[in-house]
This record gives sequence, structure tokens and C-alpha cells, in this order.
Amino acid sequence: MAHSLSAKKRIRQSIKRRARNRSRKEAIKIQVKDFMTAIGGQDVAKAKEEFRKTVQRLDKTAAKHTIHKNTASRKRSRLAKRLNAMVATGGAPKAAGKGRKAAKAP
Repeated sequence: MAHSLSAKKRIRQSIKRRARNRSRKEAIKIQVKDFMTAIGGQDVAKAKEEFRKTVQRLDKTAAKHTIHKNTASRKRSRLAKRLNAMVATGGAPKAAGKGRKAAKAP
């Protein structure tokens, strides 16, 4: 347990900061889930709108240093790939694989 006033204040501040950061990260997860649902629904217009909202949420969170800017950029890029694949196939989502394993034939 902290004894000095400054240590007690740091504890109070870190509790607030942790709650704020957790809230922001949870909002990102919810927004990404909404985007993925729109992708699954094969509605291009809704998917583009959800993508715009997701990118905005990622950028705001990165600007406030809750997540690193490169993390936000990487997530944005991966989501854009999914959106572009869906648009290219005319609304049908492409099966998303990871790395080389998805490319190999069984």
C-alpha cells in the first residue's frame, strides 16, 4: 500500500487511466465486430460505412496513445483487405486464410 501522497495520487490516476483505456479498446472490438457482421451480410454499402467508422475509431484511439499508431495502421490495413476482397467478388466475402497454410492444397 502506498504511503506518500504522490504515490496515492499515482494509484488514483492509474485506475482512471486503465478504465479509460479499457473502454476505448472495448469500443474498437465492438466496432470491428460490427464491420465483420456487415462483411458477412454481403451489403457493400453498409460494409463501407462500418469500415469508415472503424477506421475513425482506430485513429482516434491511436491519437490518444491507447494503442500504438502502427497497431492501428496494421488493423486498418487488414480490414481494408477484407473489404476490398468483398467488393472485388461483388459482395460475396472471400474466405480469409492466414499465411501460407491457407494457400496450400490439402
